[in-house]
Amino acid sequence: MCGIVGAVAQRDIAEILLEGLRRLEYRGYDSAGLAVVDNEGHMGRLRRLGKVQVLADALDAHPLHGGTGIAHTRWATHGEPSEANAHPHVSDYIAVVHNGIIENFEPLRVLLIERGYRFESQTDTEVIAHLVHWELLQGGTLLEAVLRVIPQLRGAYGTVVMDQRDPSVLVAARSGSPLVIGRGVGENFIASDQLALLPVTRRFMFLEEGDVAEIKRREVNVFDKHGKAVERPEIESKVQYDAGDKGAYRHYMQKEIYEQPQAIKNTLEGRFNHGQINLSELGPDADALLAKVQHVQIIACGTSYHSGMVARYWFEALAGVPCDVEIASEFRYRKSAVRPGSLIITLSQSGETADTLAALRLSKELGYLGSLAVCNVAGSSLVRESDLALMTKAGTEIGVASTKAFTTQLTVLLMLVARVGRLKGMSEQVEHEIVHGLQALPARIEQMLSLDKTIESLAEGFSDKHHALFLGRGDQYPIAMEGALKLKEVSYIHAEAYAAGELKHGPLALIDADMPVIVVAPNNELLEKLKSNIEEVRARGGQLYVFADQDAGFTDSEGMKIIQLPHVEEIVAPIFYTVPLQLLSYHVALIKGTDVDQPRNLAKSVTVE
Repeated sequence: MCGIVGAVAQRDIAEILLEGLRRLEYRGYDSAGLAVVDNEGHMGRLRRLGKVQVLADALDAHPLHGGTGIAHTRWATHGEPSEANAHPHVSDYIAVVHNGIIENFEPLRVLLIERGYRFESQTDTEVIAHLVHWELLQGGTLLEAVLRVIPQLRGAYGTVVMDQRDPSVLVAARSGSPLVIGRGVGENFIASDQLALLPVTRRFMFLEEGDVAEIKRREVNVFDKHGKAVERPEIESKVQYDAGDKGAYRHYMQKEIYEQPQAIKNTLEGRFNHGQINLSELGPDADALLAKVQHVQIIACGTSYHSGMVARYWFEALAGVPCDVEIASEFRYRKSAVRPGSLIITLSQSGETADTLAALRLSKELGYLGSLAVCNVAGSSLVRESDLALMTKAGTEIGVASTKAFTTQLTVLLMLVARVGRLKGMSEQVEHEIVHGLQALPARIEQMLSLDKTIESLAEGFSDKHHALFLGRGDQYPIAMEGALKLKEVSYIHAEAYAAGELKHGPLALIDADMPVIVVAPNNELLEKLKSNIEEVRARGGQLYVFADQDAGFTDSEGMKIIQLPHVEEIVAPIFYTVPLQLLSYHVALIKGTDVDQPRNLAKSVTVE
């Protein structure tokens, strides 16, 4: 969601802040702004509705000079998208940027109005600026004022505060929303994501939950949630901002769909050894822990939740380990019973998903055997706070609708299942089949991508449609769910998915010529059952689009278009069948004229509840 960049330096930092915001555009936002203070204590502020480029144009017209500043991209929570609601927010000489939600902002707003403060925005963030200003009136430093404000706030926040009277310092606080400090030579930086700071440093300190940091040019002081001075380790980041430009592609989503063969190769690299899965990166004690696993609890949100649903089939069918999958926002707010020997697995592309992080922290109090994160960002909170972690190595994903992050998650999960399965007595032959299927997968996907034009022609049938139904059986049911999610995310067509065997229990009532029905049909043991479900749709006049294995015996007929796909090993079919559904959604979105890479109302990294 929202992005934060800040700096304390001797040089002019407006362009550095702006470049940091550009690198955070993938997170989703509706407005952008920055405030800069020069050495004489003069503060300039610019805010604009819309893209970062609009802010950049304003900066060209009205340059800001100074070595201390903060910048922000906003994703609206309180108050409509507007210039008045854009960050930074000010209270006299105080400027604030903030990610997250202040849940008790309404009573704080009433209190501050009683104290004589006037609100210029509808946001919850503005209360932070006024509270800091009020506390400074009572005396003390900016750090001391922020430390007195924090106990008054309820909710999740990552915030950075600047006092134009003292441009030598920024104060930052983290509670539920990530912040990372970038260390320089005679200058220091802060951001919500290290990607924003890669042009200026590769030395980072990650703030932990509850930390408050005082950031100066030559020093950084960190205090934990108890107010005690602490040292946070400095790491040398190897993260690459490899998004580049779109090259020959029209959109990042299209580019990232086509990057999947290489992304999966990267995911597999170094994880095979003589035809066996090698997950030695988990550490020397990992096998002993995994061998004790009697149950797996997967926690995730959105697309990652669909990854977990596929993994459930794999864990139970291949490893013989019971597995449950739950949406993180539901798990964290219900009373759950922990099974003996239960391993909790969290899935997140960013590693900063608020509900998933909260679920992980809750699990530590509930008595799970251990925790394992599957994630794309090595330095993320989820990775740092889990006992074990497996990186998906997908590379930077800019498009809000996840593509390569999903298929690489599935790839990692299948390898993990194979490793747990071997520890639980799964045969070496089955492991070899998994390895063979995974090694062949990138080439299979490349072959499938050659059907892009065929899929593009199908998209024309969706130009006037407002609803769609996706069907799948077995481990393809979650893939149908992911296909429905992609279509609704990027084309704004209402779409839902059903297990095909459930048609008679309600969804058949929806079937008519105006309801496209998309079916995933690999050649597996459920194929004949699925064909019966397809006939149920045809008999009621539904328009079918069937993505089928070339050996499945389907042919085009009235009301049914068949997309013949290359045969793929059954074990990796869920990963493979995801890709044509991504292409379909992409091409439908083009016809609908939507913002493919940054769909309305959505954010890439969901760091609030």
